[in-house]
Amino acid sequence: MKKQAIAYVHTHWDREWYREYEIFRMRLLRVFDNVLDMLENNTLPSFYFDGQTSALLDYLEIRPEKEDIIRKFIKEKRLFIGPFYCLVDEFLTDENCFRKNLELGLKTAKDFGCEDFTAYFADTFGHSASTLSILKEFGINSAVVWRGCGDIPSEFSWQGIDTINLVRGYFNDVFSTNWDINKKADFLKNNLDKISEKSGNTLLLPIGADHLGVETNLLEQISEINSLLKDYEIKIGTIFEYINKVKNRFNEYKLEGELRDNSKTFILEGSYSSRLDIKRYNVETCHKLDIADRLVHYFNEEKYYPIINYAYKLLLQNQAHDSICGCSTDDVHKENIIRYKKIQQIADNIIEEIRFGHNFNNSKIINLSDKPFNGVIELKSTKDLPLQKIKTEKGFDREILTNTQKIPITEDYTNIYTYLAQVEAKEGIQDFTHNETESDLFIAENCIGNSNIFLIVENNEIRIGNKLIKIIDFIDNGDSYNTGYAENDSGIEGKILSTNIIEEGETRSTLGINIDLGDILHLEVSLDNYSEILMFNIKWGNTKTNHLTEFVIDTLEDIKTTISEDFNNIIKRDFETNYDVRANLPKEKGIEVKANNAPMHRGVCANNIGVVTIGLTQYEIYKTELRIPILRSTGVISNPQNPSRTTPAGPPIECKDLQQLGDNSSKFGIFLGENLQDKIEKVFHKTIVL
Repeated sequence: MKKQAIAYVHTHWDREWYREYEIFRMRLLRVFDNVLDMLENNTLPSFYFDGQTSALLDYLEIRPEKEDIIRKFIKEKRLFIGPFYCLVDEFLTDENCFRKNLELGLKTAKDFGCEDFTAYFADTFGHSASTLSILKEFGINSAVVWRGCGDIPSEFSWQGIDTINLVRGYFNDVFSTNWDINKKADFLKNNLDKISEKSGNTLLLPIGADHLGVETNLLEQISEINSLLKDYEIKIGTIFEYINKVKNRFNEYKLEGELRDNSKTFILEGSYSSRLDIKRYNVETCHKLDIADRLVHYFNEEKYYPIINYAYKLLLQNQAHDSICGCSTDDVHKENIIRYKKIQQIADNIIEEIRFGHNFNNSKIINLSDKPFNGVIELKSTKDLPLQKIKTEKGFDREILTNTQKIPITEDYTNIYTYLAQVEAKEGIQDFTHNETESDLFIAENCIGNSNIFLIVENNEIRIGNKLIKIIDFIDNGDSYNTGYAENDSGIEGKILSTNIIEEGETRSTLGINIDLGDILHLEVSLDNYSEILMFNIKWGNTKTNHLTEFVIDTLEDIKTTISEDFNNIIKRDFETNYDVRANLPKEKGIEVKANNAPMHRGVCANNIGVVTIGLTQYEIYKTELRIPILRSTGVISNPQNPSRTTPAGPPIECKDLQQLGDNSSKFGIFLGENLQDKIEKVFHKTIVL
């Protein structure tokens, strides 16, 4: 008796990747026009639109006349959309954005009449366990995954979620090839045999690929192939039919934790530190938009809800995996930066309008979190205030810019000062007062500290407590997806050239450290009064290509475990302390090197020292060292000769901006101890002056 293979027809739709958004959208018009024609002519039983609604909305913006027929097919359960607004990368988004993604995606999908949903993660670069509790909140109890699964069955229970492992991936374009029918049948038999090894009597077969249209004679091809297959019968159906047929198999195999096993599929983890300028924009923008959103809801300013949703849609568009992972063309990422700037403009202006609308004028302080805040905050004013001034710039007073009954004139162009204020703030709004406290800061030509933490530079070493700080540069012959490690490369360690006092203040002091790494890196190390966190801002002009620069903390003892942030939660990971990735580069085709690194959102701790980062989203463990990439300089989307991955992951398109030449900067904080969540909340605080 033949096994049944339920085939779902789909297209995996990257809004942008090796071509830019508008070019891909024009392709989308052709692909989806054809899909609708086939559904209408009954030459295609059903179609799965990649688990997202943004592609449908992009289509309807140009083809609004197609809305009625789309609604008809959705009602008939022949066209499936959602639950997501956009297919974001799971490790480079946060809990807040992921909720917004589901909220916006489900609202759109349900408004169109869709009722069937599964969490479709067909091509994200590994899978975060933190997504699962949020899926359950939204009533989604199943998922589809691929990368990171390892050697496991087609069906398993992932922390209570019925989960499908696409054993052979989502990519199946055999019906679009010019092969004869016998070769197509042989190809499908080979794949179905491998899927069958991990399945019961019912198999799931994806038909589709990246940006691929559906063949108009698909049903005829399947009929011919079925006549040639002895062991299988292919039938076009839906993911939901498959879930129902195999529902008794999910609990036979159970998994906990994240899915990042790359023994069977590439997880492309070098992408977490590719184009770090994009990552920094993302983290900064998420934080700023979250504050604006919280402020809008605190004051119940409903008029801002539509613009907040619009801003989140822009943000989620940037978090699609080939965008946020930095694996697209230079023009794609230039547009990403424009989107980030637009979102920040919206968030800033909402805050200013609320400040002006309530006539606060720096008279109030608001803590938008549910925990008290005690620390230093920045505020801007055109007035001369009795506070430590750290910056002066030219501009217009925000009251003039916000007031629609006024326009700025030349004479209004004036000095805007950035001040520091020490504040204590309970939850909610209160009068703004600077907390006058005696300073505990200490700074000299080679050291900076206070009563909580101390950094010293001596004997060509930087030390925080007994931990050593280094910057090391390695060869990177890779691409946007994977670091291209070089055998026997021990790296070049930067040499300390000089130190100097940049700022000596009662609220904040700053020490300068200059390091020669071929290029000169300027480290500004700042410390606030009574703070436990040394803030680093490294600035340099990169003139070199194909290299990896890492900020290294030598903890002086083997690192066996780390804790890091994932989806605003803390996750513990175990590491092989003595594993050397450069000694284990793959030799056989189809292999991706196992690396001793992991993604993080905003921070990581190991051996009683931690880092809170602003857009540095990956770390590596090597013996006693915690290494944080601050620059990956490569020049091609996918390098066929990448020594870390023996099969290309995409097209070999050269991208000059991927080398990150010119001005670069990295921002992060270092603290002693392992209370990571507390330190993240101190750096990414939600207390502002109104």
